[in-house]
Amino acid sequence: MHVHRFERLWFGASLVLIVAFIGTIIYGAVGPGIAMVDDSGGTVEPSVIADGNYEQTDNFREPGVYDTEDGVDVYVVARQYLFQPGTSEPIRVPAGEEISFHVTSPDVTHGFNLAGTNVNTMVIPGQVAEFSVTFEETGEHGIVCHEYCGSGHHTMEGKVVVVEQSEFEGGEN
Repeated sequence: MHVHRFERLWFGASLVLIVAFIGTIIYGAVGPGIAMVDDSGGTVEPSVIADGNYEQTDNFREPGVYDTEDGVDVYVVARQYLFQPGTSEPIRVPAGEEISFHVTSPDVTHGFNLAGTNVNTMVIPGQVAEFSVTFEETGEHGIVCHEYCGSGHHTMEGKVVVVEQSEFEGGEN
């Protein structure tokens, strides 16, 4: 049986494309450090967070910005249709220091995306999404919910303001 040379050429090109596609999937899975949302940040009882009883949780503080020895911890509650803090008052963090975000939700699944950065996570009720980032430059970053959370989803936004270390007010904000 004779196979035309153009058919062999297309067969070879399609094999190269298949190998390239598999290579990009493998790189995306292990290369840039992208991981699925899990409960490594801990779990909380959503009803406790909804009631505002933060002292009853072991691994979640009252929402706000806390200065620690290791950097800055930011505790955020995403609820329909706001980020607490973030929506009514911006989250102020210092530039050049490691910022650890702890984000949870008491009601439905939300998203937490800082526009202009690679900070992007899903916020699942009962789980604490934990991630760290260091902002090298000052500026403002919008917080956007990228998971549909109800009829007011399009209004769910907030702001993170990165300030100079000298302008950062340490302690609890």
